[in-house]
Amino acid sequence: MQVDTAIIGAGAAGMMCAAHAGGQVLVVDHAKAPGEKIRISGGGRCNFTNLHCAPDRFISGNPHFAKSALARYTQWNFIDLVDRHGIPWHEKTLGQLFCDHSARDIVNMLRCMMAEAGVDLRLQSSARNFAKTSEGFTFDLQTPEQSCKVNARNLIIASGGKSIPKMGATGLAYDIAAQFGLPMTETRAALVPFTFTDKRFASISGVSTPVTVTAGGTSFDEAMLFTHRGLSGPAVLQASSYWQEGEAVEVNLLPDGKLFDALRDQRQISGRRNLTTELAHHLPARLVDHLSTQMDLSGNLADWSDARLQTLTEDLQRWVLHPSGTEGYRTAEVTLGGVDTDALNARSMEARAVPGLYFIGEAVDVTGWLGGYNFQWAWSSAMAAAEAIRG
Repeated sequence: MQVDTAIIGAGAAGMMCAAHAGGQVLVVDHAKAPGEKIRISGGGRCNFTNLHCAPDRFISGNPHFAKSALARYTQWNFIDLVDRHGIPWHEKTLGQLFCDHSARDIVNMLRCMMAEAGVDLRLQSSARNFAKTSEGFTFDLQTPEQSCKVNARNLIIASGGKSIPKMGATGLAYDIAAQFGLPMTETRAALVPFTFTDKRFASISGVSTPVTVTAGGTSFDEAMLFTHRGLSGPAVLQASSYWQEGEAVEVNLLPDGKLFDALRDQRQISGRRNLTTELAHHLPARLVDHLSTQMDLSGNLADWSDARLQTLTEDLQRWVLHPSGTEGYRTAEVTLGGVDTDALNARSMEARAVPGLYFIGEAVDVTGWLGGYNFQWAWSSAMAAAEAIRG
């Protein structure tokens, strides 16, 4: 089989690139259907981009690498694409955009675009034994119908990272990068819940509260969810990308900073009220009960001096926790790290030392925040490679 471009991976980046690369394009994926991570994302609604997308919302060994691709294909470009295909959408919090109906709308849009471009999509198929030739690349293709040798002028790796292995995620992109001598940065699970071996929060599983979570010197103001295994919720998932094993996590349970004044004022009005009763007006009651087992919250408001109230407030604003770890790739939304950006051309995503070889999407050491940023990186990096191939 002779093609202009072979793309390994029919996820967000792979399908987007295939639809725009031009020429004869072959897409290979081992899944039964394309875009499975798109389908399950955003609670089935797909948080397909973010209005506030900017390079500072991405983590990479080279913070400047993503600037070129993100600037040339922006969130506004993808929103225009969605609009042109008649897909209704809405904004939720913090600039996050979701489909009104279903994430399948995005999958179907990309499938239609690939069909219009004449892309040859091979599902439940595998590609092995990659090799560089004088005219491009060759590999063995195994499909349910046939086995053959593929010759491709360009080879694009869009097979993602290791997150959510039950959906078929593997380290294939990293293996191919290593085969062709491209360096890798350390990879680990990101946008992932924290775990505690003692399951200390099992009794308040399901409780959620707005907080500020700080890890690795970076803070996020969103909700935190207590679980049987530990901590989750948007603030925790965001912080996990900046957390290193063994480090502490600081939680501010009172991000509005008004507790001290509120307690002192209430002491003047209802001094006989239990402190825990008043705290339950500022924090979930079940959380207050849990905290009372960790610190002394006994007595009435009248028993608490200004100094004690101030100390309590500070303790609740600097609640230091030491996670045992994370839930790992099993539930991680993305993989942090990947193909070292020093080995890639920022404008084209092409390997500097291997002409015609490209890496796009999650396989690259560019990881976005929670909230549609990783999808935008998929669209932007895919378009960078497609434009380079088209010339």
